Amino acid sequence: MVPDGRSGTGDRAGASDETPDEGATLLDDLRAAIGRYVVLPSDEALTAVTLWVAASHIQPALQHAPRLAVVGPTKGCGKSRVLDVLHETVHQPMMTVNTSPAVVFRVIGKNPPTLLVDEADTIFGPKAGDKEDLRGLLNAGHQRNRPAWRISGPEHKPTAFPTFAMAALAGIGDLPDTIMDRAVVLRMQKRKPGERIAPFRSRYSVPELNALRDRLTAWLTPLRGAAARLVPPMPVEDRAADTWEPLVIVADLAGGHWPSRARAACLAMTRNEVVQDEQTTLKTRLLRDVRRVFEQEGNKEALRSQDLLAALLQDAEAPWAEYGTKGLNAYHLANLLRDFGISPANHRFENGRQAKAYARNQFLDAWARYCPDPAQPAPTVEEAEVARRAQGKPPAPPSGTLPIGPPGGPAGPKPTR
Repeated sequence: MVPDGRSGTGDRAGASDETPDEGATLLDDLRAAIGRYVVLPSDEALTAVTLWVAASHIQPALQHAPRLAVVGPTKGCGKSRVLDVLHETVHQPMMTVNTSPAVVFRVIGKNPPTLLVDEADTIFGPKAGDKEDLRGLLNAGHQRNRPAWRISGPEHKPTAFPTFAMAALAGIGDLPDTIMDRAVVLRMQKRKPGERIAPFRSRYSVPELNALRDRLTAWLTPLRGAAARLVPPMPVEDRAADTWEPLVIVADLAGGHWPSRARAACLAMTRNEVVQDEQTTLKTRLLRDVRRVFEQEGNKEALRSQDLLAALLQDAEAPWAEYGTKGLNAYHLANLLRDFGISPANHRFENGRQAKAYARNQFLDAWARYCPDPAQPAPTVEEAEVARRAQGKPPAPPSGTLPIGPPGGPAGPKPTR
């Protein structure tokens, strides 16, 4: 529990030269420095990143190693810049884009590094290839005592390799649910014209951030014992509590306004992810309903936007008539489909007139990935080629018939970007 009913500063006797005020001030300084170099989606997100960085310095005292999922819809949202800042402030950073799982297995030990993984779609997306070992490590490493067993050494003995380590992963689009469910999620966006940040220059940015890292180390390393004993009251439960507890522990050690700020950020960001999950479920429902409309219309090459909307709104069991304030409209429809790379375009119909319409071949890839119909045969090579071209993908050499179900396994790769 938070000791003495105070602001959660822990048992500091003989543990650290920092006073409670100095711990809070240090987090304030770190928060301000991070905010100078990146534009995060909210004040709560800036608070979460600050506490995540600090929590990396007490990893040996933690029971859970929260992931930091830095995701965005496109390039240029600041994801890599977040990793640049983390690299100079976290405990023992290990930056990687394409490392060997064997290297990571051997680097993680009793005092693990903080893994920083850029271009995470090379691990989880369609380019993953033979990265299953690394994917499994990142899933298992959220909780202590989940080792990976391998045959190792000249005597080929079974050896347990620890997997426990904090990790930040950056990529375009959502990561798999197994990661997102264990992560503090930063949903990055492009900067607006009025949003300014300081340029990140090694000659002065790195020394400034390294000085903050050294102050974090000096403050928190002696407090690892106190951190291990803290059982802070949490505003959330279950896995969300596991993920956020290390951040709240740091806030309670710092004291001041940080305990309340940390819990407010926890509530706001976990609620936001609940909304995102609901939206994802809604988008999958929309894909299924659009497929049904196309089937009812004889799988035409394209449907006018107004005709597709009218058909969706006529379904009394669907949520579309009550979507928004006045029901689903053309703007809502385009916005919900945008993440799948689907958008309306001018199309010429039989009578020679043009109208905004949705082409059926734009949906083929999304239907196969997110709502496969087991009753339907797999798309032919020709259909898959048309879908790839519609989504802007380069053609792939034919390799026989495509498998039934979402490519890449149950989780499926991310939508085309």
